[in-house]
Amino acid sequence: MSEAREVNGAQKKAPMREVLAEAAFQLFLERGFERTTVDDIVARAGVGRRSFFRYFPSKEDAVFPDHESCLADMTAFLEAASDESDAVDVVCDAACLVLRVYSTNPEFSVQRYKLTREVPGLRTYELSVVRRYERMLAGYLRQRWVEATDGSLRAEVVAASVVAAHNNGLRSWLRSGGEGDAEDAVDRALRLVRRTWGEGGDGAAAPEPQQEDVVVMVATKGAPMWRVIQRVESALRDG
Repeated sequence: MSEAREVNGAQKKAPMREVLAEAAFQLFLERGFERTTVDDIVARAGVGRRSFFRYFPSKEDAVFPDHESCLADMTAFLEAASDESDAVDVVCDAACLVLRVYSTNPEFSVQRYKLTREVPGLRTYELSVVRRYERMLAGYLRQRWVEATDGSLRAEVVAASVVAAHNNGLRSWLRSGGEGDAEDAVDRALRLVRRTWGEGGDGAAAPEPQQEDVVVMVATKGAPMWRVIQRVESALRDG
């Protein structure tokens, strides 16, 4: 029986990555980000420095412990997407994977949002993470639109639009203290992107202009207009 209890206790033990992230975040809230050292974090978690750097390259990474796994999930989602699906719908749905990370633990997400607003270094780090998401979405769209004349440009513009819309809805929810429905806030923002850039939207690629024939004619000065018109009509008919 005691052996079974030990097994069950081991199964319930939180992964070291989560233990370190929780210890780090508690200290950031108690002492402030700048005043907290890696030594403080590992002392709170009850492990050595080597354990910390096995999971996190820096203190900043400990504030965003879930983004690496979210990037991996997004990569898998995009790779599994059907080529028959609307590319804009796919990237909008992929962006919602990030939302789920935040909405799973609203209290932590709101506290982290407040912390990143207070610490310029964390804000810079967060922007670099957001840029990685944007590059991933743009890369997927470039592959889908590789044959389009403006495919690369559209990919960059649409990816930036998706990220901007997602962040607008997400931050609106975070500023409210995590009140209300996070998914509804983000869905409303992404609907604008889908309407504008999705299949049939206003931002869809315009058809290539048809090449037009050009007629160049030289007429003598003082020639009557009826003669000029007659020669133009003849040129168009014969051409």
